[in-house]
Order: sequence, then C-alpha cells, then structure tokens
Amino acid sequence: MSKLMFVFGTRPEFIKLYPVIMEARRREHDVIVVNTGQHREMLDQLLDEMGITADFSLKIMTQQQTLADILARTLSPLDQVVAQVRPDHLFVHGDTSTTLAGSLIALYRNVPLSHVEAGLRTFNKHSPFPEEMNRQLTGVLTDYHFTPTEVTRGNLEREGKDPSRIFVVGNSAIDMLRYTVRDDFQHPVLDEVGDRKLVLITVHRRENISELGQMFSALNDVAERYAATHRLVYPIHMNPVVREAAEKYLTSPAIRVIEPLGTTDFHNILSRSYIVMTDSGGIQEEAPSLGKPVLVLRDTTERPEGVEAGTLRLVGTGREAIVREAVRLLDDPAEYQRMATIANPYGDGTTSQQIMDVMDKVVADAG
Repeated sequence: MSKLMFVFGTRPEFIKLYPVIMEARRREHDVIVVNTGQHREMLDQLLDEMGITADFSLKIMTQQQTLADILARTLSPLDQVVAQVRPDHLFVHGDTSTTLAGSLIALYRNVPLSHVEAGLRTFNKHSPFPEEMNRQLTGVLTDYHFTPTEVTRGNLEREGKDPSRIFVVGNSAIDMLRYTVRDDFQHPVLDEVGDRKLVLITVHRRENISELGQMFSALNDVAERYAATHRLVYPIHMNPVVREAAEKYLTSPAIRVIEPLGTTDFHNILSRSYIVMTDSGGIQEEAPSLGKPVLVLRDTTERPEGVEAGTLRLVGTGREAIVREAVRLLDDPAEYQRMATIANPYGDGTTSQQIMDVMDKVVADAG
C-alpha cells in the first residue's frame, strides 16, 4: 500500500482530516501524521480526545507570531520531515498557513498533493484573511482536488484546473459527526440551560475583530429579549483580543461564556442547540446535518451552497441586522422549521470513503 502523509496544524483541519486518516488506516495504507502545532493548545486536546498520536510534531508556535512568522517557521522543519519520510502522497486540508506550507513542500519535494475541501472561494483576497489566498495558492499547486459541491467544482474549472483531477465528494466534517455525536451525552452546560432553548454562539474570525463591539452588543440585545425562554452559550476562543472584547461588551447575564469545548462536547452541544449564530466556516457545514438553522455573522461566505439551499442565512456583522434576523428566526416557527428541515448540501457522511476510493485507483494506476 501507499505511504500517505497528512499535514495539519489547527483543530478544524484535523476534524476534517481525521475521518480520511481513519479510512486510510482501515484500508491498510501506511499513514504518517504530521502536526505543525499552528494552534497547539486546542489541537493537542483534540488529538488526545480522538486517540491520535502524531508521528511528527513540529511545535512551530511562539507568542505573538505574525502570519509571515508562522509560514517561515513551518517550511524548513516540514521540508526535513518530507525529505526523511519520502511519502508517496501528501494531503492538506482547507486554507491555513499550514495548508500553504504543506503545498509548497509537496511542490519542492515533487510529492503528489491532494487538497481536501478544495475550491471554496469568496473571490475577495481580504475576506476571509488570509484564508482566501491560502486556498487559491494551494489550488495552483494541487494534483487532486477533493471538492465538496458542484459549485466548488465550478470554481476550480473556471480557474483552469484539469476536470479529470477534480472530485466532488461532499465535506468530511459530516463524516466526523459519526464519530462524535452520542444519544447519551450529558454536560453541565446542558443542565444549566435546562428547559430553555440553547442558542449556540461562536465568534472568532480575524476579519471580524474590528466589529466585535457591534456583534457582541447585538448578542446582548438578543439575550435580553429572550432571557426567559432561551440561553445563549458562547464557548469563547483562545484569542486574547476576542476575550478582552467579550469581557468588555458581553454584559447580559443571559449569555453563558464558557471555555473552549473539546470537539466531542462541542458537536453534542451543537446537536442539542436550537439555532447557531457563528462566523465559523466548518459550523456552516456541520449544523445543517444536525437540523440546526445557522445565522452567519460575516459579510461574505465561501459556502454559498448553504445560503442558496436555505440552511444558512448571511446576516453580516452589524448590530441591527444581527438582532433583526435572530428575532425573525426565533419568533417564526414556520421559518425555523423550513430552515431546519432542508437537506444539507455538503454531503451524506461518506466523503472519506470517496476520497480513498480515488486514492486507491491512483495507487493502482501508478503500478
């Protein structure tokens, strides 16, 4: 079997590569796991939770690194690992600095590159930043594009990518839910919420930092309006700027700010939420699979399929717009039901099998 290297450095990358790693192992490929440590604290917790030990841990992070620092500190150690292991194939996911670094090293070492979750675009190089350009540059270097939808396939084809190297496979985030969501799940947060409806919040994106005052003020407004019947729960990001803004602006006692959750805890609390208000990318894919309407607190999204299908509503970052759309969804049971019952456009939970079906054929064709 082939020697397959999986390179990641953040929690979202690992969440979506984990099902592919497990499927590759199930098919008895020689799997090498490389963790750059781009988000070390949050990622180490998840690796332990899922029982994965990285074969190589680069531990690139230091305090107050710039984006250039992250990329520079990743390239040389990763190059040494690839030179030592000499993989037959290298996998990256998504749009992080680790994604771009892995793609460059695959080029430099002449290793075929697969990009999982390929083809997402906003066509605005500053939003999301730096993710949009990370994934566009990775797309130029990729040999096999594993893309979630026909829309993302179209993006790649319009950029001139070889159609025979583009595979529509859905999103592996949906696969991951099969490993994490449990019927018997219990958690103190759920006990505290009790009979009230849980509104799950995540806010952390770099391009939204300057808008946190407006966004958090809107959440206060929503929390106060529905304090008797709903509870807003916000697992806060580790970013100190986000934490400082939350301490300053999130003043409503109807908002429960908690420390970051492990992936299993988060997915299970997501599955028991009523709606989700988020600027996250991955949650836009996960929540609809669990029947949860999503209000996207961003001005753009690289997941237009969800907006077009109706599982997502793009509301922006302004205070009035956020409150208006939350009230609309929470006050209108028919609108809620419509969003909650639309089929998820991001797949059926078989993405990892489809990716490895392609990879098995690539290996067979290579002799």
